[in-house]
Formats: sequence, structure tokens, C-alpha cells
Amino acid sequence: MSRRPLGLPRISLIALAASAGVCGPAMAGGFFVQEQSVRGAGRAFSGEAADRGLASLWWNPAAIARSGRELHLGLHLRSFDTSQFDEASTITRPIAPGGLTLPVGGDPTAENTTPDHVIPNLGVSLPVGERFALGLSATRAFYLENEFGGNSWARYDTIRNHIHIDDYQLTGAFRATSWLDLGVGISAQYTDAGLDSASPNLDPRQPDAIARLQAGDDWSYGFSLGAQAEWERFSFGASYRSAHDRDLEGSLSLTGLQGPLAGANFAAPAVTNFGTPWIAVVAGRYRATPELTLNAQLQRFGWSEYDVITIEFAGMSSTIPQDFEDVTTAAVGADYAVSEALTLRAGASYDPTPSPDTLRENGVADSDRWLYGAGASVRLRPGVTLDGALSYSRFEGSRIIEDALFYGGSGADTGVRIRGRFEGDAASASLALRVVF
Repeated sequence: MSRRPLGLPRISLIALAASAGVCGPAMAGGFFVQEQSVRGAGRAFSGEAADRGLASLWWNPAAIARSGRELHLGLHLRSFDTSQFDEASTITRPIAPGGLTLPVGGDPTAENTTPDHVIPNLGVSLPVGERFALGLSATRAFYLENEFGGNSWARYDTIRNHIHIDDYQLTGAFRATSWLDLGVGISAQYTDAGLDSASPNLDPRQPDAIARLQAGDDWSYGFSLGAQAEWERFSFGASYRSAHDRDLEGSLSLTGLQGPLAGANFAAPAVTNFGTPWIAVVAGRYRATPELTLNAQLQRFGWSEYDVITIEFAGMSSTIPQDFEDVTTAAVGADYAVSEALTLRAGASYDPTPSPDTLRENGVADSDRWLYGAGASVRLRPGVTLDGALSYSRFEGSRIIEDALFYGGSGADTGVRIRGRFEGDAASASLALRVVF
């Protein structure tokens, strides 16, 4: 799949598109962060929308209707072991008589481009009267950070980039009946993003130019709705979290073009618009015995919201296709109460990638994955519980494919044909403290 040609003043649109919201390796489907509670990580995020308490608030705002005064503090350390391999990527420059095609060169392997990092979960819930509850939570909802380096074969897509999206939510929940709870949340999300990428000079002996996007930051707003029902041994939950539309105001610059392209070096304000997905969840929990509870959950991600990126800079506007697809994740798991003070849990989930096989960039080196989790909860004293979890993700691998045209229609048309392979795995270690006060 080829992107639209870029005129001289637009040589950095490819870089700008990547910075607006690409996902790095070892993410959940797309660049969404699944690690929204330690209890959930221990059972591979199965049954969360049907479970009660502050630890399930991300998946269902109705979860706090009966939780009382509760405080939740969680941390997830995420570690990655991923690789991207060049498979005969080329660059074609307009050198007479018929163009000169050479390998892109650079280091043919990019390993562990995403650093280890910590994802926090914070929240508090308070009852209001006998039937209402209010909650306030903060978490990282989407995350990307990559460092390929200027000598990587991936440099024409990404040298380095980041996108951090933090979610702050105010929640209200209501005990509608003895068996039904309802909830609504209003969320504010803060986005910060940036990207450096390379642009080729016409003379292969000259170093690459550098396109630098400082995308700035942006606040966006959305909502969530949820319901939970419980009958004897069975509980059911369903929720919907709205999409977010983002407009990042920042700057874009291009430096280092030489020879006939030198006049295209520039710096200008830039505005990047893109959307992140809505999320619909259904979940169930079944108490098979007094000790054993079985969990299942389906999540539908509306990644088609991330279909194009709109860029405005230097008085121009353009759209760049991303063509992400809606996907459904499935998870199953179990909790086993060994005693009143100790609960063990485990689970597995399947998480398909929303990135299309016809356009998968180095910065979007995602793939279908299996996630396995195990964890435990220990009651330290009445009202104080420590949660711990370990999880492992195995990526099935994917192809990297991108056709980019620089300086199209200017007579300096330079084509980059990127072909490669992504593989790897990831692990997380998580701890949380839950306090009922």
C-alpha cells in the first residue's frame, strides 16, 4: 500500500503521521495499555467488567456501587524482548538514467527498542448515602516509546518517538435494585507525543536529513457507561467507553537537506488530529464452588477510529491512511480462595492486532499475541489486601511493509520500500495495595 506523494514542503508528513499515534512493539492490540489493575493482570483480564471494587473501575464504572470507602494503588513493571529484522528494504533515488536503487543500509536488526517502564493505577471510591458512590481514578491508557537510532534500517519511518496518554476519570455509581448496579464516568485524557525520523538526501553519500515533530500536548474528553447484575452464583457486567478525538498543537521542522533540496528545510507550527478507539466489554463470573470462581470476558476495540491522520502545517492540510481495524479480544480465567486470607488466580487471553497486513510500519510493529497471567491476593489485615501478578505475552510475529514516496511530483521523487519482520515477547510484574477504610 503506497501513501500519497509528498511535495517538497510536505516531505515530513510520513514522519508526522507516525508520531501522531503509532504503536510500538509489545503493546496490547494497537498501543492500548491492558494493565489497568493488578488483580486483573493475574487472571489475564478475564471477568473484570463483572467484578466489584475499585480494581475493576476501568472496565466498568458500576463496579464501585457497593465497594464502600476504598483506596487502590497499583504499579506494573513492563519489560520487552523484541526484534525487527530488515528483509531487503531499498531506496530508489532519481539518478539518471533509470534511477539508482540501493539497500537502505544501516543496522539490519533493531532489538528492544522500547525501554522497560512502569504503568501506575491510582483510585479512590467513596459512598454517598446508602445507594450512591463516587470514584476518582488516574491511569495510563495508551503508551508508546521507541528508540531505533539514526543508523537503523527503520530510520525512514522512526528514529525515536513517544506517545503517552493519561486518563483521569470521575465516576458516579448507583445501586438501582438489590441485584443491579449502574455507573457513569467522565474522563479527561492528556496526550503528549513526539517523533524524529530521517529524510533521504539525493546524493547517497550525504547523511540523511532529520524531520522532528514536537507534537505538543492536548486534552480530550469522553465518557463511560456500565451495568452489573448478580444472581446467586452468577454475575454479569457490560460497559462502553467512548472514543477520543485528539488535536495536538506543536511544531515540525526539517533540517539537513542539501543540494537541490536545501530550500525545503523549514520549521513551522503543526496540528495533528487522530482518534483513539471506543471499547465495549461484556464479562461474566460463575462461582462453581465456594472456593472456585470462573471468569470470562470479551472486549471489542473500535480501532477503525484510527483510520486516518490529519496534518496541518505551513498553510497546508493532508490526510494519511492508517486503516486500523476493529478487533475483539477474548479472555478466560479463575480465582481460587485457598483461605479467607489468600486467593490464587490465573488466566489466558488472545489479543489480535488491529494493524492491517498491507501497511505495518516499523513504529507499528504489532502482532497477534497470547497473554498468560498468574497472581495472588493476600489479606494483610482486615481491610488491607496486597495483590501481586506476573504475566507473559508471546507474539506470533508479523511482516513489516511500507512504501513511502519522498518529494513526489517535484522531479526529485525518492522511493523507500521497507520490508521486514517483527517477533518477540514481553513480561510484566505487578503489585497493588487495596485498602478499605
